[in-house]
Amino acid sequence: MGASKYRASCTRSLATQPRPSMAILDDYLDIAKPHFSHIPESQLSITAFHDSLPAFNHPQTSASERQALIARLKPFTIISSMRERTPFPADLLRALPNLKLLLATGTQFESFDLAAASELGISVAAAPGRGRTDGKSEAGRPARPRLDIKRGGSHPTTQHAWALILALARNVAADDAAMKSPAKRWQSQLALGLTGTTLGVVGLGRLGAAVARIGCLAWGMRVVCWSENLTQERADRKAEEVGLPAYGGNALDPEAPTFAAVSKDELFETADVVSLHYVLSERSRSIVGASELARMKRSALLVNTSRGPLIDDAALYDALQKGRIRGAALDVFDIEPLPAESPWRSTVWGTGGRSNLIITPHMGYVEDGIMHTWYEETAENLERWLRGEPLLHRLN
Repeated sequence: MGASKYRASCTRSLATQPRPSMAILDDYLDIAKPHFSHIPESQLSITAFHDSLPAFNHPQTSASERQALIARLKPFTIISSMRERTPFPADLLRALPNLKLLLATGTQFESFDLAAASELGISVAAAPGRGRTDGKSEAGRPARPRLDIKRGGSHPTTQHAWALILALARNVAADDAAMKSPAKRWQSQLALGLTGTTLGVVGLGRLGAAVARIGCLAWGMRVVCWSENLTQERADRKAEEVGLPAYGGNALDPEAPTFAAVSKDELFETADVVSLHYVLSERSRSIVGASELARMKRSALLVNTSRGPLIDDAALYDALQKGRIRGAALDVFDIEPLPAESPWRSTVWGTGGRSNLIITPHMGYVEDGIMHTWYEETAENLERWLRGEPLLHRLN
């Protein structure tokens, strides 16, 4: 269908329907609504939700919880989602007869059934984080700098991964808590120096390579990498893509590959820091389990800023309870927000022989620039839909 016919068709359809309504989901920090405030209430009603209901397709979600999610979403014509905080499997989409437009953010949509959305006539469009195409960004908000990774550019998750690695290695959280405790304690333990140590990267994609690059350049770390189909040739290309030589990037071994592709066993046995950057799938679920944790050095650190279910929770809990490794840092969890009764939400970690543990509330991408950019792009697509114009960044 041509653009003019599409626009006319949409306009006629909207004119004959009641005023559309939009739900903004999972807006934990209440930042979304100002991006849509210029749209007259006569054209659109907007409701923002600042909490998350249990995921529809999670095995621990009860029938009553699934019905509560349906009841919340059923009235709305449009849903604005934040990443995959709320998954949209086929069974949920089929229970939402009023839904016509699903506005997603980010670049990964494994938990969205796009085929079912197409079958049901639901348009799905993304906000990839590049900004509005019409130049109408919010006044007073500085444009996000776009730096090539070879010149210092990186994804927010890269920064958060290194924040967690450094916080663990330098005892930042433990010392902060000690100094503020009733006992007003001083130093808690010796810090772990990173210079010349080994960084193990599980998943050498865009984010994994960016994390590896920093370790190599900042502290001269030896970088070892593993994923199911990683070859040394691919690892060499990744090094070059981030501005490093394929060989000679490690000053301690100038003849070795800058990013060395190794077996999974070797990575967990030799790495001083293991950082996960793997895509979650049924095959990769619990890719780090009891066997991998048992292979790690007692002085090693484990950091997950990717997806919670990549790690077997029970195996990690057991390893940390026994002090099997020095520490772990988790930004992602199987159930999010992390339930109040979760054993990870405890102050006993790092005491009584237990490993250190740092937890953060999935902050890897929750950065001022990218969050507002996503909502600006969402607003642009919403405006286009209301005017009957073709959507940008369509996914189906």
